[in-house]
This record gives sequence, structure tokens and C-alpha cells, in this order.
Amino acid sequence: MTAAHVIADDAEAVAVAAALADVFRAGAGERDAARRLPREEVERLSASGLLAVTVPAEHGGADVGAQTLAEIFRLLGSADGSLAQIPQSHFVYVQVIRRQGTPDQQKFFFAEVLAGRRFGNAQSEAGTRHVQDIRTRLEPRPDGSHLLNGVKHYCTGALFADWIPVLARAGDGTPHVAYVPRDAPGVTVADDWDGMGQRTTASGTVRLVDVPVPADRVVPHHLTFQGPQLHGAVAQLLHAAIDTGIAAGALDEAARFVRTSSRPWFESGTESAAEDPLLIQRFGELALEVRTAEALLREAARTVEASRARLTDDSAAEASIAVAAAKVAAARAAVEVAGALFEVSGTRSALDSLNLHRHWRDARTHTLHDPTRWKIQHIGRYALNGTRPPRHGLL
Repeated sequence: MTAAHVIADDAEAVAVAAALADVFRAGAGERDAARRLPREEVERLSASGLLAVTVPAEHGGADVGAQTLAEIFRLLGSADGSLAQIPQSHFVYVQVIRRQGTPDQQKFFFAEVLAGRRFGNAQSEAGTRHVQDIRTRLEPRPDGSHLLNGVKHYCTGALFADWIPVLARAGDGTPHVAYVPRDAPGVTVADDWDGMGQRTTASGTVRLVDVPVPADRVVPHHLTFQGPQLHGAVAQLLHAAIDTGIAAGALDEAARFVRTSSRPWFESGTESAAEDPLLIQRFGELALEVRTAEALLREAARTVEASRARLTDDSAAEASIAVAAAKVAAARAAVEVAGALFEVSGTRSALDSLNLHRHWRDARTHTLHDPTRWKIQHIGRYALNGTRPPRHGLL
């Protein structure tokens, strides 16, 4: 791997993301239709330096704020809802190192990230009682190292990773994160993701059989939740940004199609579909959905930044609730706008060869990540009774 560029500040980070989004947008439909994994695009993402923008300044990174990070993901999501998903876990697990890593671990892994190395994801498991029923185990060895055993599903980005962070339980039952090289003995990554949407995220299966893990590659993740924390808020903020981007991308696609390819309805009396007053009304409604999601995303990111500056139980709760509101609005906008694309564009837009349905498939798939109904519950409890949301990393 050639040395990655080092981004200097927030402004450069957003500019780089915008330029990459323009490049990625051009081939998104073809990649999805052929299920061609975006290996070249992921390499370009690494080389750009964008994956290192949250590395702390004292370690040589730009240490960008939450508003910048959300905008990066919104831009990428507007271009390609699959490609935007791939680095989400990367930033989450950079954050784990930042919060719970030892100084030596931080020095090593932040240097890796600045060099363009990528973190994947091996977190979720299938067939368990619920999402937090983690059965993967870190078994201690006499020399202080561990053996790692388990099977992980929905491992987004693992095929592209240099390091795969694995969520596992230690001997005492507490959750830890083991950072495992992609090519470590006993690690197998299967490209078996067959979702209807986000088809090129490489969210396959990771199998771990007696994988040796040195003691200094394990981070005590359970400590993250023993005090005020923003782990879940930041992770969910990125998901909200992806959904907001998908909504904006679908709206832009619909507008372009109506302007260039749609015929006016004969009763409208207009020369073009873009002049039809009923279509104009519907586009106004859809634009309001997108603008609402964007505004709530910006507000959530500002709240996360303010909370980080004065982290308390109350400020962490405010951040989680603000992000939950943004995620609910973004999920609704993504599904509605991506579906309405066909309503406003007409019959021809449903042709499979145009692949306009990728926006809806991406939205419908990504918004299943965690249920918005529970976010609304926590928003309601907080609004009515002042009940702080729980510390479980998904809010």
C-alpha cells in the first residue's frame, strides 16, 4: 500500500469527501447491478486520508468534529449507499481505541490508520437470543495471550480490512474487542452476503477458529459503558448520515429523471413533466423530508460535539436523544423519498436496466439496522419523564 495522504483539517476533509462522492456516484449503479465489490474505490478512500480524519491531533490526525464526520458520511451516502456503509465500522472501532486503548495501543493503531490501514467489523451474530447475546469467546492462555473462537455475520467491510475488530466475551463474561489481522491463522472471511440492498458492502461471514490474539491487541470494551459515553451516539450518527445521504441522492435522481426523461401527464396542460404543478407539489413535499433529515442530522452532530466538550450523564443523554431523533427522521426520509422516486418519474423508471430501484433497496436494507420504534420510545420517555436513555451502544 502506498502512503495515504494526511488530511489537515475539517474543511479539507469535507472537500475530499465531496470530490470522492462525485467519482463514486458515476459507477454506483453498475457496481450494484453487477454486484461488483468496490475494491478500487475502497483503496481510493484509504489513499485519500479520509479514513484517518478522527485520529487525535497529538497522534498526527486532523481530529475532525462530529459535524464534519456526519457530513462526510452524508456525502458518501448520497453517491453510493453501499460504499458509504463500508467505513462506518472503521470509525466506530477507531473510536474504541481512542476511548479504551492503552497509550501503546493508541500509538500503534493510530499510526496504522494514518498509513491507510482499514478496520473491518466482526460484531453481530446470527441465531442468538438478541443482538447483545455474544457467544464468541476469548479464551485466556498461560502467557497472557488469547485464543479467539466464534462465527460472526453481517461483517461489513471485513473482506477489505487490514484489521478485523472482533467483539467477544472474555473468560469473566465481559465484552472485549480483539483487533485481528485479516490474514491471521484461523480467520476465514466468506463473501456470502446476499441482501437485496447494499449489495456491495461485502457484509459476509467471519469464522474464527483458535485464532491467536496477543494481549496487547485486546481492548476492554465493557469499560466504555461504565460512565457517560458517546460510543452509541457517534455510531448511530453515522448511520443517520448514510440514510440522509440516500434520501438526498434519491431526490436528485428523481429530479434529473423527471427533467430529462419523463413525459407530462396529458391533463396537466404543460409542455414538460417538470412544469406539472402536481409533480412540483410532490417534489416540494419530498424536499421537506430531506431538509428535515439534514437539519436534524446537523443538530445531532452539534449536540454530540457539545457533549464531548463537557461529558456528563446529562449531556450524553442529550446527545443520544438528538441522534435518535435524527436517525428516525433520516430512516423515514430515505425509505419514503426512494420509493416516491417511481411515483414522480412514471412507468419507465421501473425498468430494471435503469437500476433506479437501488436507492430504495439500499434505504430499505440499511434502515433495518436497528429499529426506530425503540428510538421513539426513548425519545418519548425522555420528553415525558426525563428518563435518560440506556448505555448500550445502540443509541
